[in-house]
Amino acid sequence: MIGLISATAAGAAARDRLATAWPDRTRVYDGPVREAVERAFAECDQLVCFLATGATVRLLAPLLADKSTDPGVVCVDEAGRYAVSLLGGHGGGANSLATEVGSTLSATPVITTATDATGIPGLDTLGLPFEGAVATVTRAMLDGAPVTLRADTVWPLPPLQPNVTAGGAGGVPPTPGTVRPDATLLVSDRVVPLGPADVVLRPPSLVVGVGASRGVGVDEVYGLVVDVLRDAGLSVLSVGELATVDAKADEPGIVGAAAELGVPVRTYPADVLASVDVPNPSDAPLAAVGTPSVAEAAALAAAGRDGELLVPKRKSSPQGRPAMATCAVVRRAPRGRLAVVGLGPGARDLVTPRAVAELRRASVLVGLDQYVDQIRDLLRPGTRVIESGLGREEERARTAVAEARAGHAVALIGSGDAGVYAMASPALAEAADDIEVVGVPGVTAALAAAAILGAPLGHDHVSISLSDLHTPWEVIERRVRAAAEADIVVTFYNPRSRGRDWQLPKALALLAEHRTGTTPVGVVRNASRPDGTSHLTTLARIDPTTVDMMTVVTVGNTATREIAGRMVTPRGYRWQSEGAR
Repeated sequence: MIGLISATAAGAAARDRLATAWPDRTRVYDGPVREAVERAFAECDQLVCFLATGATVRLLAPLLADKSTDPGVVCVDEAGRYAVSLLGGHGGGANSLATEVGSTLSATPVITTATDATGIPGLDTLGLPFEGAVATVTRAMLDGAPVTLRADTVWPLPPLQPNVTAGGAGGVPPTPGTVRPDATLLVSDRVVPLGPADVVLRPPSLVVGVGASRGVGVDEVYGLVVDVLRDAGLSVLSVGELATVDAKADEPGIVGAAAELGVPVRTYPADVLASVDVPNPSDAPLAAVGTPSVAEAAALAAAGRDGELLVPKRKSSPQGRPAMATCAVVRRAPRGRLAVVGLGPGARDLVTPRAVAELRRASVLVGLDQYVDQIRDLLRPGTRVIESGLGREEERARTAVAEARAGHAVALIGSGDAGVYAMASPALAEAADDIEVVGVPGVTAALAAAAILGAPLGHDHVSISLSDLHTPWEVIERRVRAAAEADIVVTFYNPRSRGRDWQLPKALALLAEHRTGTTPVGVVRNASRPDGTSHLTTLARIDPTTVDMMTVVTVGNTATREIAGRMVTPRGYRWQSEGAR
């Protein structure tokens, strides 16, 4: 919950705007300001104070306890011009909250945290549990001092700056006490000795399979898991999930243990687990739930085909009674991450916030050189860029998938929406289930052009590419005829190039068989870009020689009209029928 506090009428007006925008996330604290701040500080995860920063600091000072537990605080001036991340920028989420508040109130977010200001990802913002000297290693990263990266395996981390260099495989640092001037960043699920300049990130690489008798207690399951991990030299912070059989999905002891660990429970049908080859099958679970293995089989099933069984089935050992729980531990192979990102039609303000977030998350960027140039300034320092020219789309798709399979966080970019005549199709044709794939939608050229023209897509519409490089012309012609006969608004992509100058006139002629010469046609070149142009014409008057590959052509249906210089297709055909009366 976000507590909102104000002292004046102007502050209350800005406060109420935020409360209206976020009714389920916020709570207004009225009354004397000092008392309101004290109550909100004790009860909320975050605060937004519509007060002067000096006054806010004085009110907060007596309440501060520890940066790991204090709420994040954002201070907004009473005119609503600035949203200042004042306290708990990372741990309390104040930096991201300041950005959200700024977006909602049209205020400028002010973030002074060194990592955010310099574009360096904070180690405490990577979404992974961590241990060690975060401040020391972060300072080394900021100062450009040598930082050695040691990892058990490649994990899809954000880009790290050039002073962070790989020091070889293996998460174990040198023996404590040895001379080592460098800070060390480790990525490991193993318990390792940490020096005064070491940080270890804990990837969610461990799956713990759990079997249990009915009525097992939380303490027995949780204690077994903790003991097994400790004895194996594995960190409890790297447990990503518990896995078990469907019949135990609601077993309180398992559900409670997962809650203690802060992880979800994944379940599988008994017949699925029975098909998993395990080293220690047993008749007891076969009789009870229909599979000869629960703990080992569930862990292996959850980890996938490349999972490595680290700890075979082990029973709990309560005093004075039989064991009621078993567990096994499997390490899953790291899954790289491929984000297929649509950059929109070209204007920077049409690049979505989600696309920007993915660009900044990626350690590897793959794209067409001219698209890379558009967004190069959005990348974090240290991002590895793989760019190539026109005609190498399939090569870029293969490269992006290969980089993700190597364990990296990859962004593959395309213009418009990456799933519309762009990079998503060839990339997903290459990708298997061994990597995570995320699609980030973008504003398409058809939508950008439509917004410029008016509302030509107000009824059913279709996009058709006139390029026969990948599709035989016979197929394209059949689709154009179908759209013409169905009276559907058509947007033509790739309408005309130097080597393909006859396809557009042919397609327009096909439409003219079913539409009058006065049918509105919109021609938009470089939609949303500074050099963009647009004009409205008709099916009889359009000049195909004014069209090129940077143009989209939108042809209306029989109901489309020009109204006040805009191209409008009504949502229904009532206008047409009313005009006939």
